[in-house]
Formats: sequence, C-alpha cells, structure tokens
Amino acid sequence: MKRIKIAGVPEHFNLPWHMAIEEGAFANRGIEVEWIDVPEGSGRMCKMMQAREVDLAVVLTDGLVKSISDGNPLRIVQGYVDSPLQWGIHVAAESKFQKLSDLENTRAAISRFGSGSHLMAYVLAKNEGWDTEKLSFEVVNTLEGAVEALKNGKADYFMWEHFTTKPLVTQGVFRRLADCPTPWPCFAITAHQEMIDKNSGLIRHILEVINMYTEEFKRIPSIDRTLANRYQLELGDVQKWLGMTRWSQKQISIQVIENVQNTLLYLNLIYKSIEPGRILTTL
Repeated sequence: MKRIKIAGVPEHFNLPWHMAIEEGAFANRGIEVEWIDVPEGSGRMCKMMQAREVDLAVVLTDGLVKSISDGNPLRIVQGYVDSPLQWGIHVAAESKFQKLSDLENTRAAISRFGSGSHLMAYVLAKNEGWDTEKLSFEVVNTLEGAVEALKNGKADYFMWEHFTTKPLVTQGVFRRLADCPTPWPCFAITAHQEMIDKNSGLIRHILEVINMYTEEFKRIPSIDRTLANRYQLELGDVQKWLGMTRWSQKQISIQVIENVQNTLLYLNLIYKSIEPGRILTTL
C-alpha cells in the first residue's frame, strides 16, 4: 500500500473524500489515504505543502495562485469545486455595525495572511470602492478564534463560508450583513512539483477515484440528510448549498488563472503575473 496524506478544510465540501476513504475506494487501488483536517484554511495548507507535511491538498484557488506566485513550488493538478464560494460577511450579534458600508476602515479577522479570508477582504473592499491600503487585520487562526475576536472587539468583521457559519448566525453569535461570492471557481487540488515528478501515476489514480465520487455525489440517496447530520447543518441550508455547488472533474482553465492573477495584481497582493503553465500541470 502506498501511503498518501491529503489536507483539506473540515467542511461539507470535502465529504466526497471521506466517503471514498471510508468505503475503501482508494484502498482498492493500493493507496492508503490519510486525511488531515486543517481548520486554519488555505494559507496554512500552502505552508504545509511547502514543508512537505502533506502530499496533496484541496485549497482555495485564489490562495493557491498567490502562494505559487510567491514562489511555492506547487501546481494545480485539477479543479475540485467549479462554482464560486459564498463568503458570508459577519459581525458580532451585538455589534454596532448594521450595514456593509459601516465596515469601511474597520479591522477584519482573518485565519492567516494569504488565506481566503485575507484575500477576500481585498475583493470586498474593491467591490465596495474602499481604499485597500487602509485595510487592517487580526489573525485569529480558526473559526473559533474569530468568534472570540469579534466578541471581545479585537476585530470588527469576519468573512467565512456562508453555510459553515450559518449555525453561528442562527445561534445569535454572528450577524451576517451580506455575502461576497468569489469571482472564480473556489477549490482546486494541488501537489508539490516533486510529488508530481515522482508519483504522477499515483496522483492520476487518486483523481480518478475522487472524480467518480464527485460526479455521483448529488445523486446519492439522502445525501442532503447525511450532510446535515455530519456537519450539524440545517437540512434546508444543505439543500440550498447543493443546488448552488458544482464539482469539477477537469483541470482549471487558463482563463480562470489569468482572472485570479489579474485580480491579485490589481489589489497589490502579488507583484507580477507568471505563466499559467507554471501554475497548472498536465499529469
């Protein structure tokens, strides 16, 4: 058995991986997959990939492009979720902030620099016409850290995936002011260049398995109830999310990579664009 470590966020998007592992689909091909939950998100996963702590990761497309542009020797081996991520913009339930414009020149909680919560704060500012040079941040690492930071006033707002944070809105911990969807497909699968050079056939097997699961995922009987129970989400929210979400079984297009790079360049989050061929790879 070949042993592989794969990292991803502990969210409903990644249930296909857990099902494939639990049902022995990788083991049937002689691959022992160890899944590593990374609640800190994409910035942390890119660092883990760079340090070779994991072999593959399911990472936000924008965070991955930034990390590669900054010199991390990773490549996107395939898209994973083709639809945008719905970033909820949250404040503490008792906060004085009532509308989006109230958040201009306030402090954003982020999981870490280079994470989706960090990059999307810039996208939000661009959308709202705010001065991005006046953005300020409080690193909170996890969703639990964000709850604490908003509660004690160390940060004023927090952007995180709409449905993951919905229970906190329902419980009256957060109040959501609006949503900010990513202007590109949200998740991609990445590997270190060294892993690709040595194990491209192995990666192909892994992709073939996960693609079978994502292609059939929405047609699994009672998958909405399974998701709701496993991730403590409301059934109606899960059904809405399933209707909005499209999985990918293909490589991301060059046009998507150019869009991400152009946006990051405009926001001064990267300093030069690189050839899409240095970001995407064909196995």
